[in-house]
Amino acid sequence: MRRRFVTPALQALLCIAFLWVACLCCEAAAATELELEAIRAETMKPYAGPTTNAPPQEGLKGKILCGYQGWFNTPDDGANLGWKHWFRDGKRPPDLDTIGIDILPDVSELAPEARHATALVGSDGRPVELFSSFHPQTVDTHFSWMKEYGIDGVFVQRFAAPLASPRHLRNCTVVLDHCRTAANRHGRTYALMYDLSGLKSGGAAGVIADWRALQTRMQIGTDPAYLRLGGKPLVAVWGIGFGDKRAYGIADCREIIASLKADGCAVMGGVPTGWRMLNRDAVAEKSLHEVVAMCDVVSPWTVGRYRTSDEVSRHATRDWTADVAWCRERSLVYMPVVFPGFSWHNLQGGPLGQIPRRKGEFLWQQFAEASRAGAETIYVAMFDEVDEGTAIFKCADPPAGEPGKRLLGLEGLPKDHYLRLTGEAAKLLRAGTPLPAQPPL
Repeated sequence: MRRRFVTPALQALLCIAFLWVACLCCEAAAATELELEAIRAETMKPYAGPTTNAPPQEGLKGKILCGYQGWFNTPDDGANLGWKHWFRDGKRPPDLDTIGIDILPDVSELAPEARHATALVGSDGRPVELFSSFHPQTVDTHFSWMKEYGIDGVFVQRFAAPLASPRHLRNCTVVLDHCRTAANRHGRTYALMYDLSGLKSGGAAGVIADWRALQTRMQIGTDPAYLRLGGKPLVAVWGIGFGDKRAYGIADCREIIASLKADGCAVMGGVPTGWRMLNRDAVAEKSLHEVVAMCDVVSPWTVGRYRTSDEVSRHATRDWTADVAWCRERSLVYMPVVFPGFSWHNLQGGPLGQIPRRKGEFLWQQFAEASRAGAETIYVAMFDEVDEGTAIFKCADPPAGEPGKRLLGLEGLPKDHYLRLTGEAAKLLRAGTPLPAQPPL
């Protein structure tokens, strides 16, 4: 092999070039950190909004809470994120060929400034409008629905991986502030949920730093509406122990949980369905049990893990009952996840209505089976997730000719059917009344 000879002069030039590139990278990192700091100063402020006379929100027993994505944007909402989470290609004009959701939201009760018209035309001949979560009136309306139908509140999703992006940090912090204001105004509760999806190995430090910024600057966890457990603010960490080759691992999750507990928080762990047996969607590592035992609340993710009535019954008998017993032995709260159905035809190409809603019977059976298994609190996935067809908030029929093709219809039900159904389940759960096998509506 011929050796390449590098002259001292060329060595010096290469060294200078390397140092120049390194300096540019450092300058870019410094500029980004300055932007992030400016965003924190702009958005992370102590609560100064309206409150009710209700006592601080405490405990989970008898509560039904929903996941709240709050990740929808429109081009004119001020977040500079375009059609975020509405269409697969935000650069093209919005149409049915690029739509990324499987069910349309109902926006008829939102202020005009919170809505944005699209090129789609509804069955009534008017343009289909979509909403922005960045607008405070959107979030306030959603929380007013929770109050109207008797739903206790939400876990506000905060995706950890993109927190280093100034635009993302601004968007999700503004939405969190909207949720705080709306929860206090309408007497609902809310808690923060970190979703670790996409987090890099060793990324725990960024999550910890973000929580401490929220805690010290925004004073999250101190307002009356924030959910407490044993007097401590509850923070959820979702994505612990999944076996789908995630970059972060059990050690990162342990570090985050330990830090939150050291900061005086109670912690809810969002874990895979197979967490207890270390099978199915879970990593086969005994250390997962150690990390779960560090939590105060255990909530296994079950969306898509069963599809039929028989599978729901089998899951409740095999998993939920044993999970409840495991948690009770360790004085942990068990919070199972239920969902109304599932569909991500436009987002991922799966069948439309992949897990049918069956006019609410599928959701109600999960409520009843979870209660029968001994669960005293339930997590509904999700309040506003139209991307995967799991939303329970008010939805709308699609344009004429589209139901069953590219968008789900309402099956002849009122637009608030799933809000009413969830509220009925919450009422019975609070009263300690066994849920009947058939929905009451």
